Amino acid sequence: MADPKGFLTHGRQVATSRPVGERVKDWNEVYVPGALLPIISKQASRCMDCGIPFCHNGCPLGNLIPEWNDYAYREDWTEASERLHATNNFPEFTGRLCPAPCESACVLGINQQPVTIKNVEVSIIDKAWDSGDVKPQAPERLSGKTVAVIGSGPSGLAAAQQLTRAGHTVAVYERADRVGGLLRYGIPEFKMEKRHINRRIEQMRAEGTRFRTGMEIGRDMNATDLRKRYDAVVIAAGATTARDLPVPGRELKGIHQAMEYLPLANKVQEGDYVTPPISAEGKHVVVIGGGDTGADCVGTAHRQGAASVTQLEIMSRPNDERHPVDQPWPTFPILYKVTSAHEEGGERIYAASTTHFEGDEDGNVQWLHLAEVEFADGRLTQKPGTERRIPAQLVTLAMGFTGTDRRNGLVEQFGLELDERGNIARDADFQTNVPGVFVAGDAGRGQSLIVWAIAEGRSAARGVDRFLTGASDLPAPIRPTDRSLMV
Repeated sequence: MADPKGFLTHGRQVATSRPVGERVKDWNEVYVPGALLPIISKQASRCMDCGIPFCHNGCPLGNLIPEWNDYAYREDWTEASERLHATNNFPEFTGRLCPAPCESACVLGINQQPVTIKNVEVSIIDKAWDSGDVKPQAPERLSGKTVAVIGSGPSGLAAAQQLTRAGHTVAVYERADRVGGLLRYGIPEFKMEKRHINRRIEQMRAEGTRFRTGMEIGRDMNATDLRKRYDAVVIAAGATTARDLPVPGRELKGIHQAMEYLPLANKVQEGDYVTPPISAEGKHVVVIGGGDTGADCVGTAHRQGAASVTQLEIMSRPNDERHPVDQPWPTFPILYKVTSAHEEGGERIYAASTTHFEGDEDGNVQWLHLAEVEFADGRLTQKPGTERRIPAQLVTLAMGFTGTDRRNGLVEQFGLELDERGNIARDADFQTNVPGVFVAGDAGRGQSLIVWAIAEGRSAARGVDRFLTGASDLPAPIRPTDRSLMV
């Protein structure tokens, strides 16, 4: 453990953000570079001798949080990195993007502010990269078996790295022009600079993983042909079917899915465009959806120079603190959250539903009509007399995803069965009804968190390894049926 009196001596201190006026003028990460390291040892010392570390259960990866907190407290960064990588392939991703269910489960959080686990994690891995502690781990011998991984998001990358290190020859197929999936084109640069992805990909290439970009299985290559070429296949294609909003006026120009809007801003940062084909510059922007993707749209619109930004959420405003009956410790609570994007401005409207859109004579959206909603008889209903309209010249739909994209034929060509929720069904080893074809991440689980994606990729890799060799020493942090109370 760390300092047994640390939680009594030190209060919670989190990463410092750059001033709003500065950061909205660029696309760099919002936090002050290097500001965490001087304070992180004291923050790690707040990890107490709790007896049962519920943070382990809060994290789907089963991260060894008390152990690397202790090493961080002692400033033994090499050992801290080793313990961190023991359960997590990409802590620099989770340390920046995960909502930290481990912190909600922290025992200290019962009556104090929890340990800044996420900040400690990202400090350890950033220090490890700077110190050269992160090196390729090529296998000692090859198995002679080949595996194709479909999708290069966090789940696919985790599965690929685990299987490569187990000695299999792995090729990752990505339909986009660059590797990374939603990490590359769904997450804005100000939340995670893409250099973090690039250096992991270089590490994986040095270990032996191969990457094939611009290749969509089911469309550019038939899935059955792929299955014949490889001894096993892992489907980690995500849940990319976006939920739509079928209201009058939806066909107007200027209304886009979030994943039509966000990737273009990232492509500007990659040098593909000088200005994005869809831009918020000078426009009144409305973001429909109150989750993380919606917040990403808000932050992106600020940086593009929007005239105004309004975010709509159909549910009522969450509480500021846990409700002891509905959201008791250590479950993951739904609380009012102010992200870095919300700090930068804009308006948030809760308990509001879009009734229709109104456009100009050229078919461009100009107004969004909404009404307040409330729960009545177990369902949301509109409150009479609350209808109004707000200016909307760019609307992004960030209402979540409903399942795997079936338009490219991948599901049908493999002959895959779906579960009752419309996801690809799998057994305890993450294997589908087709022998040798496995599924991991959102494609099998449904839309979820990055920690679940990596955990599923690691667990599916163990299933593949067992299928190919009859046994496996690879870790499997979760089962397909796991549904933690923490998320």
